[in-house]
Amino acid sequence: MAIHRGKTTAAEQAPGTEEPPDTGVPTPPEAPDRHRLTALQGLAALSLDAMASVAYGPESIVLVLAAAGAYGLGFTLPVTLAIAALLAVLVASYRQVITAFPDGGGSYAVARKHLGRRTSLVAAASLILDYVLNVAVSVTAGVAALTSAFPELYGDRVWICLGVLVLVTAVNLRGIVESAKAFLVPTAVFVGSILAMVVVGLFRDGPVSTASAAGHASALGEGATTVGALLLLKAFASGCSALTGVEAVANAVPSFRAPAARRAQRTEVALGALLGVMLIGLSVLIGRFHLQPVEGVTVLAQLADASFGHNAAFYVVQFATMVLLALAANTSFGGLPVLMSLLARDNYLPHVFALKADRQVHRHGVVWLALVSGALLVFSGGDTNTLVPLFAIGVFVGFTICQVGMVRHWNGERPKGWQAKAALNGFGALLTGVSALVVTATKFAEGAWLIVLALPLIVLAFESIRRAYAQIGERLELGRIPQPPQRSRSLVVVPVSGLSRLTCQALTAAGSLGDEVLAVTVTHSGPEDRQAAEALRRDWELWKPGVELIEVSSDTRSLGRPVSAYVRELSQAHPDAQVTVLIPETEPARLWQRMLQNQRGSVVAHAVRRDTDAVICRLRFRITSDAR
Repeated sequence: MAIHRGKTTAAEQAPGTEEPPDTGVPTPPEAPDRHRLTALQGLAALSLDAMASVAYGPESIVLVLAAAGAYGLGFTLPVTLAIAALLAVLVASYRQVITAFPDGGGSYAVARKHLGRRTSLVAAASLILDYVLNVAVSVTAGVAALTSAFPELYGDRVWICLGVLVLVTAVNLRGIVESAKAFLVPTAVFVGSILAMVVVGLFRDGPVSTASAAGHASALGEGATTVGALLLLKAFASGCSALTGVEAVANAVPSFRAPAARRAQRTEVALGALLGVMLIGLSVLIGRFHLQPVEGVTVLAQLADASFGHNAAFYVVQFATMVLLALAANTSFGGLPVLMSLLARDNYLPHVFALKADRQVHRHGVVWLALVSGALLVFSGGDTNTLVPLFAIGVFVGFTICQVGMVRHWNGERPKGWQAKAALNGFGALLTGVSALVVTATKFAEGAWLIVLALPLIVLAFESIRRAYAQIGERLELGRIPQPPQRSRSLVVVPVSGLSRLTCQALTAAGSLGDEVLAVTVTHSGPEDRQAAEALRRDWELWKPGVELIEVSSDTRSLGRPVSAYVRELSQAHPDAQVTVLIPETEPARLWQRMLQNQRGSVVAHAVRRDTDAVICRLRFRITSDAR
């Protein structure tokens, strides 16, 4: 029997209580190491977003500088070097965050401790937006790489995006270690192909082929001979989209094997080194080949064409890029569910997000992320450029809050050399703060206003959820010693529609639960219904179960409302008694046979739960395959 209260119970909603696993199987407090990440697996599971962003980071720089013509493109490498310097600052900072906050949470954990509750919620909101948009941007960018190589697929890009999203979601539902193992080979192929392309391109005097860009309109501006500071700032801010995902390792430290902090730091350094080398190498090739952006073909595709030629190697780069970009969404699936679990434990999100399955998977967070990201993919039409402006703002807000929080951290702790560390974080906060302002200002009309609006709305939602939990906790008197339990008179109501073995078992169970048992049947005014009611009454008198049969008439064909109305009247007539509604149901041996049931039990349970405070008890009679 499964027993449910008609209203919310303490076990379901009490803030701060321990939540059991959602699989029904208890798991030990510390998960086995085999369900946690090594440093190499962490690189595959949590760094795909950052490494794959080399496919659209340099392109974002080129597209901005192209407005100043060929002269503007000459600043691609200096802007990239500035971004690489910021990357070094961020990697150093997040190594410190990992040490100071080994329980994960990244900028949310830093802000919660050093900058106050409201600021921490802004950081959490920005991280949530970052992770959700990362899934959409990664998948659309991966499909863009595919359609650059196979233009005939361009019209089906939305369906391809959704298919990739389903695949990544399914892998992550099996556990973060399983996803890391699955994505380790694609990560190695992508990084190897990009590094090989850079090395080969450095030995070329000019592009081997321009076939991929042939016949496409150039996006290069004309007539410009100067590059202003605002254009450079805009290029810098746009290119900083390549830094997304740097914080993911710090957010998911608990996912690593012991010693978790040390493994996470190694992963962070490896990520920064690989990303920096790839970004600078690609920028050098852009200048070496005097590459110009064209419509419908990615910059990375043109670079592969120029370095390798339009041959098998070109398609290997495109396929590896497509796969890794699509799988880069895995960074969000590894980081966001952990963040949501922390928010749930602090009562800012529903407690269901803190539940874990047997493979250390926050399945509710994974499914929620997939659904929201799928809606974004449909909304954007599978277009990367529609999403990137929205993507960058949340990233920079989180970066800036984290850096400022670490300055406060060093100022409070004051370990040896704290001034240098605080200066490093302060410089990083200045750079990321400027980037956030520039991106917001330049992309506001192109959709960035949505993020500016969404951030405070998400924070308000957090506050509302926390207030709701506080009210529930007050009503339940959590933290106080309750009065001693007292036994009250128990009335058990059993809805019946006919005589059967199920009816007998229901009345037997009801007699063991309560002091008084009442069998209730709903009668209708139709001729056939009256005959059925008379037959039941006659059979009941012949059976003589020792339980009164109460007939509740209904003018309509409704079943649930008449039963709930009777239960409500019974509760009012006996205010000191505990009323329980025991609903007998059959459970067929085969899953498909459950579609044959009339669902009366569910209808009655829903009505009683909605309209009364009665306890609902559902008695399941299992029908085995060998039953006679």
